[in-house]
Amino acid sequence: MADVTMPQLGETVTEGTITKWFKNVGDEIKEDEVLFEVSTDKVDSEVPSPVAGYVAEIRVPEGETVDVGAVLAVISDAPPSGGEAPAAEPAKEEAAPEPEPEPEAAEEPADEAADEPAPEPEKKPAAKAAPKAAEPAPAAPKGNGNGKLLSPVVRRLITEHGLDPAQIKGTGAGGRITRNDVLAVVEGAPKTAPAAPAAAPAAAPAAPKREQAKPEPILRSGERDTAVPFSNIRKRTAEHMIRSKQTSAHVYAAIEVDYEAVERVRRDQKEAWKAEEGFSLTYLPFVSRAVVDAIHEFPEVNATFGENELIVHNYVNLGIAVDLDFKGLMVPVIHDAETKRMRAIAREISDLAARTRAKRLSPDEIVGSTFTITNPGPYGTLLTLPIINQPQVAILSTDGVKRRPVVVDLPDGTEGIAIHSVGNLALAWDHRAFDGAYATAFLRQVKENLETREWSQEL
Repeated sequence: MADVTMPQLGETVTEGTITKWFKNVGDEIKEDEVLFEVSTDKVDSEVPSPVAGYVAEIRVPEGETVDVGAVLAVISDAPPSGGEAPAAEPAKEEAAPEPEPEPEAAEEPADEAADEPAPEPEKKPAAKAAPKAAEPAPAAPKGNGNGKLLSPVVRRLITEHGLDPAQIKGTGAGGRITRNDVLAVVEGAPKTAPAAPAAAPAAAPAAPKREQAKPEPILRSGERDTAVPFSNIRKRTAEHMIRSKQTSAHVYAAIEVDYEAVERVRRDQKEAWKAEEGFSLTYLPFVSRAVVDAIHEFPEVNATFGENELIVHNYVNLGIAVDLDFKGLMVPVIHDAETKRMRAIAREISDLAARTRAKRLSPDEIVGSTFTITNPGPYGTLLTLPIINQPQVAILSTDGVKRRPVVVDLPDGTEGIAIHSVGNLALAWDHRAFDGAYATAFLRQVKENLETREWSQEL
């Protein structure tokens, strides 16, 4: 038998949410075959099984958040017997036997939160035994009262909103309080209405109804409004953005860039590039290379905050923000980007973006960034003011590139009007780290690199 535990996907990660199980109890699994999907504040990852065998037990259901190191499942060497396989899957139902409800319930809080205290219904088993014994019986943990265990996310939500867990009706397995239960109370949904008549026998049958409603991802609070619970990554993103705005003295500057030198190379090379590399040549690799070279001239842009100090990095770990189908952002990292030419940078951007969306990043690929680029340009944006990716001191936004008339110098020394590809770059920086002159000089250097470099040599 081997325990499968919650992995630490990143050095600062303390908990994770199980978003999907790829195997059921009794299924055979090979070593390194994907077993489950986990979501953390750093990355969404598919986690392989550490050993080969058979899934004997799944202890943490989908949607639950547990600490790093918690046991999620058990893998056995031999297949479960015909009578044992079904018993392993509903592990939470083992709390149902009436002779010893309290000892069985004591095993549950290791993986799930206990329900609210309500000892009186427990002493009236006749009303609970008639319906399915497996569903009402988890009321046994109600005797835990103030000693109940809650998942880290649920504890944090309850603390933030000043709620009393005893007044929240849990809809999870065994009556545990889930994140949706807390959000329902915060949003004013009528999920906790039955909490008052806790002693009435009629309140007990209500629990199975709520358990049946749990799979719904959307909580409807009325015909005119719909409350959509935050996903794990959406909540983490929101927390990170608020913390960044509260931490850094955000200042913004933007500059217009003539991309015609880049556009000529893209037009000339796009077919050969696509045939050779398998993906399109976009503006982003050019901008990334120009940024890396500009950082060499303005190194304090590539820094993070320490304790009363600015830590200037002598390497560039370039973070590229990737959209996850409008459900959140991840920032995979091109490590040591200063050692790579544009083609290598383009390959890594394409590879990292594809594996980010497929949830196949390793923990090392989403940590350690020193400067970040976000790229809303494909949507045709004019000017985007991004939020700094903590603990960095700056982030660059690449906005839409459009064909526009511009003034150009003619060979005879006069000026004329030409149609060029033009777009904006916007820099958000922390005024605690450096001043506006330094930030705008860095932006000017990025612009100069893009407009004057012989990009055909880079390819």
